[in-house]
Amino acid sequence: MSTALLRMRGAIFGYGGRRVLDGVDLDVHAGEILTVLGTNGSGKSTLLRCLGGALSLGGGTVHLGPDDLKSLEPRARARRIGFLFQDHSPSLPFKVAEVVALGRTPHLGFLGGQSANDVTIVNRALEEAGIGHLRQRPYTALSGGERQLVLLARTLAQEPQLILMDEPTAHLDLHNQVRCLQLVRALAARGVALVVTTHDPNHAFVLSDRVVLMKPAAPPRIGPAEELLTAGELSSAYGLQIGVHLIQRAGAAPLRICSPW
Repeated sequence: MSTALLRMRGAIFGYGGRRVLDGVDLDVHAGEILTVLGTNGSGKSTLLRCLGGALSLGGGTVHLGPDDLKSLEPRARARRIGFLFQDHSPSLPFKVAEVVALGRTPHLGFLGGQSANDVTIVNRALEEAGIGHLRQRPYTALSGGERQLVLLARTLAQEPQLILMDEPTAHLDLHNQVRCLQLVRALAARGVALVVTTHDPNHAFVLSDRVVLMKPAAPPRIGPAEELLTAGELSSAYGLQIGVHLIQRAGAAPLRICSPW
């Protein structure tokens, strides 16, 4: 692979006396989708926040390109890293287009006015996320799934090099889950690096070549999805019997899926 866009070395992080990350090394490359799997409490969201600088490491380093992440001031960091997390509570009834336009904030000049190009980028993000029809709706009046799509569009409008997504398909119906995963793949094809947490190992089979499999009180395992996500590894990680199956498809490569049923 080419030189990594993001490099984590010897990362240590804990809450109180509990060590969540203990000497983790991880690379993320431009155009790569790295999927992070694991049970609740295994440290998936913590890893994402440490990669993006939202949490400060107790030891180790994270570099974005040549820059130590902690040396970047917040505005410079926001131009290069986008976050999509679930824990966002709506407050003021901004219109959807206004919420999405907040993604352009790191790129605005001193006076903060949007250019015609900023407006074009916001409109494109709304359409790519499939919510152009909601642009004038109050954000506070939306369903949880619709708000998730608005936050996705806001991240798209930010145009970062790296996007960190914490369960981006949460709250979405099946149609919008597929739309979201297709958009993730399209972003990678443009050269954006993505780190995506999910509770569904099937997303890893569909999305990524490499995965991070996390277990509480154990070092994360990192490797190709087809090699790491075996029936034995998944059964051990989730504490139940899981089968991995190949679905044959006419004119296409077999599809790998897993199921506990």
